Amino acid sequence: MPLSRSLSMTSLTGVLPAWEEDELPVEDLLLFEVSWEVTNKVGGIYTVIQTKAKITVDEWGDNYYMMGPYFEHNFKTQVESCEPPNPAIRKAMDALIHNGCQVHFGRWLIEGSPYVILFDIGSAAWNLDRWKGDLWDTCNIGLPYHDREANDSLILGSLIAWFFKELTDHLGDKPNVVSHFHEWQAGPGLILSRSRKIPMATVFTTHATLLGRYLCAGNTDFYNNLDKFNIDKEAGERQIYHRYCLERAAVHCAHVFTTVSQITAVEANHMLHRKPDVVTPNGLNVKKFSAMHEFQNLHSTNKSQIQEFIRGHFYGHLDFNLDKTLIFFIAGRYEFSNKGADIFLESLSRLNYLLRVHRNDVTVVVFFIMPAKTNNFNVESLKGQAVRKQLWDTAHAVKEKFGRKLYDALLKGQIPDLNNILDRDDFTIMKRAIYATQRHSLPPVTTHNMLDDSTDPILSNIRRVGLFNSRNDRVKVVFHPEFLSSTSPLLPMDYEDFVRGCNLGVFPSYYEPWGYTPGECTVMGIPSVTTNLSGFGCFMEEHVSDPAAYGIYIVDRRFRSAEESCNQLTQFMFSFCQQSRRQRIIQRNRTERLSDLLDWRYLGRFYIHARHLALSRAFPDKFKMDPMAPLKTEGFRYPRPYSVPPSPSASIHSTPHHSDVEDEDEPYDEDEEAERDRMNIKSPFVLNAVPEGKKQQPGESRN
Repeated sequence: MPLSRSLSMTSLTGVLPAWEEDELPVEDLLLFEVSWEVTNKVGGIYTVIQTKAKITVDEWGDNYYMMGPYFEHNFKTQVESCEPPNPAIRKAMDALIHNGCQVHFGRWLIEGSPYVILFDIGSAAWNLDRWKGDLWDTCNIGLPYHDREANDSLILGSLIAWFFKELTDHLGDKPNVVSHFHEWQAGPGLILSRSRKIPMATVFTTHATLLGRYLCAGNTDFYNNLDKFNIDKEAGERQIYHRYCLERAAVHCAHVFTTVSQITAVEANHMLHRKPDVVTPNGLNVKKFSAMHEFQNLHSTNKSQIQEFIRGHFYGHLDFNLDKTLIFFIAGRYEFSNKGADIFLESLSRLNYLLRVHRNDVTVVVFFIMPAKTNNFNVESLKGQAVRKQLWDTAHAVKEKFGRKLYDALLKGQIPDLNNILDRDDFTIMKRAIYATQRHSLPPVTTHNMLDDSTDPILSNIRRVGLFNSRNDRVKVVFHPEFLSSTSPLLPMDYEDFVRGCNLGVFPSYYEPWGYTPGECTVMGIPSVTTNLSGFGCFMEEHVSDPAAYGIYIVDRRFRSAEESCNQLTQFMFSFCQQSRRQRIIQRNRTERLSDLLDWRYLGRFYIHARHLALSRAFPDKFKMDPMAPLKTEGFRYPRPYSVPPSPSASIHSTPHHSDVEDEDEPYDEDEEAERDRMNIKSPFVLNAVPEGKKQQPGESRN
């Protein structure tokens, strides 16, 4: 059966075009997706498999199953137990259960409600030594007894391989099985399945190489030395050699090897010594609003809530105009260098200097949302919110009294004497409220008491660059070392609402195989800064002719020095501060329109292509694909927005100006521009091609 298809997309009208050829006969196939993070949130892979579930269920129906480890709490809170619809799966589960290994089945209560098969690792732990011996006999990989995660991965993998053996024995030749494994923790299952010659097609996806993450965390000049690392030596020195061997073995055992981005494909080619067959970018479930202004209204509503926090946090020093204040943020795991917090802080220091030199009234409040070790909220932060609330209550009480007297006077047909409408007690209350806002210290740069205050990287660098929230600073810093929650007494907002209320997300990551944070900003219509070392940044460079015009600012951290990258980031933020309020609204409209690019309805096709390829390699007699055809996954490229002039100087002022000033000279019609973006699509391109005019660098590969 021929499987080669065009993955081109010709419009963004909300309905994606159909495939050029018939779909795979999914009724004659079973698809299994294996990950340590099925119903078990650990990192970003959880988001990938959770958000992708709906489009996969829509395609495969009851022939799609997820597999992972069983954790009692997760199962009770996220899974509805039920019986397998396929009798062969029931028989395979019973074979394991009758041998003392517990297997659980149900529907995962997420969008799409996919079936899940969860294996109880604890119930099978008594087999660990025997399975370690099997792994050694199979591929000469030994696991140390003290590495709990690697040992648990082996138990899970052995159970999965056992399950697949029982399943395929019961199924016979039909239906065929496709198994997709994510990350090295799922690797043992793939290795053992292939070594036992279980008849199924296999796909392995690495979302980030093990060694790459370790090397980048050590401040290594990683991307410029990819071809110079002694891989075995580096893995051994970090005591992860056995994990690296599992990852590399899984990569080479799979029929099809994929990565989540082009930059990770280059990395994997050197770290794991196999060129990825397909790049499978990560997507999101995009929920479009029926009217364009709805997400703008959400931005305004949530920004007001953030401004309330700012009023309390900076009480006594609130000498800046909140209507002319921009809110920037960075969020994610606390990896100071990998996430780019180092150059972000340095750039903020330079931005502060530029804003002060130009003597403008634009103020930037920057939030760092990165979880760190704390023992509680600090008293000063809580006091600030209490003072704000007390002031609000006082103002509300005086307003009520004023309103009542005004109402009574008007009912009598009189114009009240404004000098007598408030008595001495009212003025006393207001004066006491004003005195309560006096502060003899600077607003704190962190909202919590840090356990490692003196050595914390963010606080240490704040001290180095001198961003202490003083009155003459135009850049104010708030470090919130805890994930956001709507139940917080300090900043009661969920992460999604917080993002919607910000003006710019800044994620200048050095190591980011994909990067969900700027993607989430994009689908919410919030401009963001990313880099050409993140998968998201590379993806946008290839799909969008002028990313900055659509609110995606891409810092070059690959081909520039750290100093040059820092200056570029500073310029991006300074240029953003120069925009008028109207320009920011227009840019948010453009940013939100890019959300179609990140929808799983489009990006799911890359996974479909990988499964097709795996089937053609595992079962060449049944599924045909031209082996000589280049492995291309084609898409489209957004044109430059119609209303953007050729030169940025035509639409951006030379110095910052009042954000409420309207620039009526810029031609703009939202509906007209959106239609042009949908219709004026450039010719399809190859996802992994080197951009025209740029030479292929050492370590780059055309996958």
